[in-house]
Amino acid sequence: MPAGGTAASSYQDKPTLQSPAPSPSLVIGTRGSPLALKQAEEVRARLVAAHGIAPDAIAIEIIKTSGDRIQDRPLSEAGGKGLFTKEIEEALLDGRIDLAVHSAKDVPTVLPEPLELSAFLPREDSRDAFVSFAASHPSLLPEGAVIGTSSLRRGAQMRRFRPDFRVVEFRGNVGTRMRKLEDGVADATLLAMAGLNRLGEADRATCVLDPEAFMPAPAQGAICIETRVGDARVRALVSALDDHEARVTVAAERAFLNLLDGSCRTPIAALTQHAGGRLVMRGQILSPDGQQSFEDAVEGDADAAATLGRQLGEILLAAAGPDFMAALKAR
Repeated sequence: MPAGGTAASSYQDKPTLQSPAPSPSLVIGTRGSPLALKQAEEVRARLVAAHGIAPDAIAIEIIKTSGDRIQDRPLSEAGGKGLFTKEIEEALLDGRIDLAVHSAKDVPTVLPEPLELSAFLPREDSRDAFVSFAASHPSLLPEGAVIGTSSLRRGAQMRRFRPDFRVVEFRGNVGTRMRKLEDGVADATLLAMAGLNRLGEADRATCVLDPEAFMPAPAQGAICIETRVGDARVRALVSALDDHEARVTVAAERAFLNLLDGSCRTPIAALTQHAGGRLVMRGQILSPDGQQSFEDAVEGDADAAATLGRQLGEILLAAAGPDFMAALKAR
């Protein structure tokens, strides 16, 4: 062996063959926005805590939806509800994922067969946040101020509050919307307080709007978990996360929305409170220009949540009349 040389490589120098990483035992499907990922991560953390599952045994798969891809026109013109869930549900149906995590307000009231909403996390703040560099409240904005929102409900409510407001299309995540405000695209925008809280960005809210005056969207603030009907393993895992109060309040609001044929083309709002096994539910429908508005309330047992929601929908349909709803559907 040459001086200063080394012996031929021993077996210890050879690369060690490693076993492939085990496949995750559960796959969560979600959109890829910062808020959607936060929601999926919360579901994973709750599953880990409830069942002692190793965190790396639960994978999160990002699925791009039609709603994420369509940026050149309002969602109400592109198909409305379902644009943020369709591709995720397809992955659930073909077995690529085991459960889907959604913002409940994005989920159509009729699900593809055989899928179901199996669990609801405790509901966050359902109110809207007013965000502006120009004023501390909508009432203090200058004459003719521009409100940026992609929500027909929020636009209608703002026009009802102040007919001089001008509403422009305003999409994107929180950071994108804040940059648009800084660039002067709009004087103010509205965001779900729940989303700001989950992102740790509650300080973005200039003020939180009174839900008595600015009723939120049906199911706003709720996270739901969608699974395949008959998947006993996954259903058993997620059932431990189900919050009864969130389930019954969202059930009432989804039934209300379903009866009114709610979509992104229909300005509809709802607010349900639960106490002592009873629900108090308020609902509102508006014309897109805010000039017409119909509002009422009902109360009943939480065990009959869906019935209560349908009852309120029938009351508002009768109050508005067939011409009002026909005009909304014709848009």
